Amino acid sequence: MSRTLARTLARTSIRLGGAVLIALGLAAPASAQIVQSAQFSGGWFFPRGFDSRALGDVLVADAMDKGTIAGLSDALAFRMRDFIGGNVHGEWNVAFGPRVEVGASFGFYQQTVHSVYYDLVNLDGSEIRQDLQLRVTPIMGIVRFTPFGRIGGTQPYVGAGFGALNFRYTESGQFVDPTDLSIFNDRYIATGTVPGVALLGGIHLPLGGDVYGLNVEYRYQWGVGNTGGPANGFLDDKIDLGGGYLNFGFRVRF
Repeated sequence: MSRTLARTLARTSIRLGGAVLIALGLAAPASAQIVQSAQFSGGWFFPRGFDSRALGDVLVADAMDKGTIAGLSDALAFRMRDFIGGNVHGEWNVAFGPRVEVGASFGFYQQTVHSVYYDLVNLDGSEIRQDLQLRVTPIMGIVRFTPFGRIGGTQPYVGAGFGALNFRYTESGQFVDPTDLSIFNDRYIATGTVPGVALLGGIHLPLGGDVYGLNVEYRYQWGVGNTGGPANGFLDDKIDLGGGYLNFGFRVRF
């Protein structure tokens, strides 16, 4: 390699290095405004009640007397509040300044409700029992707005989310055939992933600085799954996945 070419390459490298350093110097103040955080929370999920569930919801159908057995109710004896259960959430968030935060949220809820028929029993007088199990795994992108406060201080916020609700709904145990009143054992399963939306509000509470903090949030989600209806062994073709979450969390900023 000639000395002239070497000097030219050296000068070019110095210029490029200087340009990179200048670019990094200019970008540093902007990137300093971006704060990432991880959040882990848990609490309770409160499903929607019978009177507000989606048309065609299978749980509403299970709890209604179908009128197929004269003088006896073939409804299942359970309450929607029996489906209130614990849930966990994890999030990764990025805050752009003190007012806007976006993130990815993953949750898990599962509850099993033990049920019997209101009026129907086995020949020996024992209850005809079945288990109703609902599992919902919401995966959402979240946007939060914090109109008051500052990072490291108390910050109330509101927000919204959009994503997917993965679900699994199962009915297993003993059932009665309304045509001949025979009792049989079976298991019916519906699974799927459907669009979901959520509205949320809460408050960030610092723990002695701007790194660690607590979080209290209420989130309400909407979404409806498909069970497959009578062709899949269910009394109706929808399962309402909506309801409210009350969560308490721990947050780490970095």
